[in-house]
Order: sequence, then C-alpha cells, then structure tokens
Amino acid sequence: MTTDQVLLFSLFAVILGMLLWGRLRHDLVAAGGLLLGVTLGLVPQDEAFSGFSNPAVIIVALVLIASRAFENSGVLGMLARLALRENRSAGAHITIFGGVAAALSAVINNVAALAMLMPLDVQAARKAGRPPGQTLMPLSFATILGGMVTLIGTPPNIIASAVREQQLGEPYSMFDFAPVGAAVAVAGVLFVALVGWRLVPRREDRPGEIDPASFVAELLVPEDSRLDGRVGVELDEEAEEADVRLVGLIRDGETHRGAVRALRIRAGDRLVVEGSTDAIAAFIKLSDLQKAEIDDSEKNRGAADETAGPDARKNGEDSETEEEKEDKPVARGPEIIETVVRADSRLVGQTATSISMRQRYGITLLGIARAGTVTREGISRRTIEAGDELLITGRQAGLSLTLDQLGLVAVNRISVAGFKPFNAALAVGLFAGAIAVATAGLLSFTVAIAIAVAGYAAFGLVPAREFYSRIEWPVVVMLACLLPLGAAFENVGGTALIANSIAGWTEGHSAVVALVAIMVVTLTLSDVLNNVATMVITGPIAIDLALRLEVNPDTFLMGVAISASCAFLTPIGHKNNTLIMGPGGFRFSDYWRMGLPLEIVVLAVSVPMLLIVWPL
Repeated sequence: MTTDQVLLFSLFAVILGMLLWGRLRHDLVAAGGLLLGVTLGLVPQDEAFSGFSNPAVIIVALVLIASRAFENSGVLGMLARLALRENRSAGAHITIFGGVAAALSAVINNVAALAMLMPLDVQAARKAGRPPGQTLMPLSFATILGGMVTLIGTPPNIIASAVREQQLGEPYSMFDFAPVGAAVAVAGVLFVALVGWRLVPRREDRPGEIDPASFVAELLVPEDSRLDGRVGVELDEEAEEADVRLVGLIRDGETHRGAVRALRIRAGDRLVVEGSTDAIAAFIKLSDLQKAEIDDSEKNRGAADETAGPDARKNGEDSETEEEKEDKPVARGPEIIETVVRADSRLVGQTATSISMRQRYGITLLGIARAGTVTREGISRRTIEAGDELLITGRQAGLSLTLDQLGLVAVNRISVAGFKPFNAALAVGLFAGAIAVATAGLLSFTVAIAIAVAGYAAFGLVPAREFYSRIEWPVVVMLACLLPLGAAFENVGGTALIANSIAGWTEGHSAVVALVAIMVVTLTLSDVLNNVATMVITGPIAIDLALRLEVNPDTFLMGVAISASCAFLTPIGHKNNTLIMGPGGFRFSDYWRMGLPLEIVVLAVSVPMLLIVWPL
C-alpha cells in the first residue's frame, strides 16, 4: 500500500472507531476527520467543503422540510387515525399500522414518521392491555423498511444516487428503488406482523421488572402545603386514589425509604412516588404539591417567557441557586408528559442541572426511565442518553416548540395536526408536481424539490420558526464532511484495494456470491454505524467490485443501498431503534431476536429481486 493509502485507511479506522464509540456527536467526528484529512494533504483544500454543495446533502435537508409540510397539513394524521383501531389483535394491528408506517416512510423522513405514529401506537397498546414494546419494535422496523422504496425515503438511497451520478454519469430517478425496495418492505412487514412480534421480549411478565410506563418522581413539599406536619401514612388515601406508591422521602440530601410512612413531613422535603404519568399528575393535585396561586411577579415573568421564547428567562429570577431550581420537580404548568430523547437531541450527554432545563426552557424533569429501569433519585444530576424516557412538566403554551427544540418526542401527547383539505391538497400537489417534473427530465430532482419547499414556505405550510429547525443539521454536516473523504479514499485507490480483496475471496464463484458478500458486510456495518457513513464507504466499493467482475454495477449498488438501510440488530444502528428503546423498555440485546431473522428475510428476498430487476 502507498503512504496515502495507509494514512487514509488509518483515518477511516479512527473515524469509524469514534462513531462506534458514540461518545462524540457524529457530525463532530466527521468534521474532525475531514480537517485532519486536509491537514495531512489527503483532501485538497479547495475540495474540503465541496460536500456542502453536493445534491445529496441538499436533498436530505429539503426532504426533512417537506416531511414537516405533510405533517402540518394533517394528511398524515388522517391516514394514521384511519388505520388505528383499538380492538384489533396485535398481529392485525401491526399488519395495518406497519403498512401505513412503511407507506409514509417512502415519502417522508422515517424518523418523522415514527415520531408521529409512536404516540398513537403506545396509546393503542395501553388501551388493549398489551406492553407497548410488543408493537413498537415492529413499527420501528416497518418505518425503516418503507424508506427503501423511493429515492428520498432514506439517506442511503440519496447517497447511492449521488455515487452513481459521480461514477456512472447519471443518478437514479425517484422510483428506481421501488421494484426491489417494495418487495423487501412487503416481505419484511409481513414477517414482523406474522412472526416477528412474537419474538419481542415481554418484560412485564418477568418478576422484579419495572413497567417502563411507570415513573419515579421527586415532588417538592412547598412552604404553604397542607402536608406540612402530616405523617407519611396519612397520605395512603390520596396515594391509593391516584394509584401511586410512596417509596421514599428526601430530606437534607438523605434518602429515607423503609421508614417513609412513619416520618413526619416537613416543608422542603421531597416525596418520592412511583406511578404512571396520569397517576402522578392526579397525586400532585390531590396532595397539594402544586401551589394554587402565582404571585404577580411570576405572572409577569410567565407572560414574558411566552412572548420571548424559552431561552429568554433571565438569571436571578429568584433567590434560589440553579441546582436548587433543577431539583424542584414540579413546575406550575398544568401538563405532565412522557417524552423520548431523540438520538440528535441537545440533551444527550447533559443533565437537567447542566443544561439549566427549568431556567432556560421552562420545563422540569420529574423522572427518567431507561431500558425498563426507573431512576429513583438524583434525577436532576443523571446524565441523559438517547432513547431515555423523560417525564417532564411545564406550561402548555409553547411546550410543543420547546420539545422540538430539545429533540424530545412526546409519547402520551398526540400532536398530529388536524386535517385541512386545502393544505393537504397543496402539500401533496406541490410534492407530486416536483416528482412529475423531475421524472420528465425538465428539472433535476434537487431543483424540483427545492421549488416545492419554497411553495410550502410561501403558503405557510412550514412556519418560518420551523423551517430551519426541522433540518437535522448533524446528519447534513456529517454527510457533507464524509463525502470529500470518500472521494479521497477512492482517488488514492482505497476502494479498489477493498474491491480486489472481496473479488479475491470470492474468486472461482458466481458474481452472486460477491454480491451477497458485499451486502452482508454492509449489513454488519450498518448495525453498528450510522447508515450515512456506511453508504458513503460501501457505495463506491460496490461499483468498483462490479466493474472488476465485469457485471452490472447497478445490481451491486442497489444491493448495498438496501443493506445500509436495514439496521435491525442494535438500538444504535438507526435513530428509530434508539427512539423506541425507552417506551418499549428494551435492552441492547433485545433487538437481534427479531432483527436477525428479519435481516435474513431481507437477503432472501432482495438478492433474487435484484437479479430480476437489475440482471448481472
């Protein structure tokens, strides 16, 4: 190997290792790798930021905005509600709801599709008396499967199109992915609906496990509370009526558990209670743990907060220290919500205290559930991770915007916009027009979708405050930084070296063996790495391998595009798998139970379909 090849292989090894480690954000790792590549002379300086002008990067950003327009128009909500029936069996529910999820993911971002459908699915599961995890994992997998059907359904398809344009001179069209992608999606949804959901662990049946829908909250006893002076046992009536359990009392930093019912409660104590979201809310009202009145200064401050936004709160609004504010578990807002931390949330790696959650955003953390285990104490100082389920409270005004800003998805709060015929027709019409114009070759898809997005902004389907906030900037930056590195890797012969190795391993066998080999490698990478990074690496290798074997490069490129999208074995392979971890009460090792046979189904269906639609 040449010196440049050794350096680039080493650089990619470091980047992939950092991505797998997961302690730093993906975009920071990619940006650091790009800058190091420029410093070492591996990436020309004038090409360092060329990725930001790449059509693939622009399309990823524009599709996210278009997804929001579909949500705001109400057309997606109408479809979801029509598909939802509470009296269906688990298998029937997954078949229908999973089919809708897959269809939505073909035209909007699959993370947005899951975020919209997850609250409906969780509520349906609770009303049907089954654990939410039983249907959440199939729902997540269905949204991932549906993304493979179109060019814009998932970022790997967009990258595959960009790689094809760069190396073969022409990109893929909107529906080039449909024949193989739809076959895989249908087979996958049928598998999870008929067989897969039965493989999901049912933790509620295991002794000692805590129901992931249950939270532990620390509730402050205010100065004017009628609980001051009462003994813990005297709260049994309120606790029973609200369906919560009094599990402890925190006083002067010391936690009392077993003797809590015998202790006399004082103002300033924090009662530790366990129960569901609704039960904790009811207990707060019954036991006078929420002040009934707000003084004039707080009213004025609240009005200013609602006008200026959640970041407008000023320091020194009262005499309490920041840490004392974070420890207060009850805000005076009337709403308590279960939320899930998205993979790209700004809360990841932070604590409620370090990010000044109550002071800056006007919300208070009541409890944290992680993989079925509920945090019982030190809530405000616990580091938040992607997939955690947070119980928060705050004022209703501006709460939805705050959740979006923090990267939180509400689980027990249906935020689907109401159906508006004109807006729905406008959203669908502009999008369909963009596809028609691009398919006819009148405009590139990038320009066509940009015009549609401009129309969404002009007609107010995507408000100005949401226009840029809907773009997942970490994904955009990561992709823009990895593309120049991928080009450099190819220019120094790195892709050719790997392609030669795979060709050597499969020498003497049919090209189909090489196809399966590169797809298995891609599947494995996608289960532990971001699918964008996986596709940037494996896309050029697939084309190079096909050319060396003198077979159709589209067969191989389509194969790795499908494999890069199918991350079913771990919660870190795809953001949707991370998103369901908290509400489903899943552990890291739970995903392979359904994910491994599903990946086998994907291979079994996709390889024959590839050979039919894109013959060697």
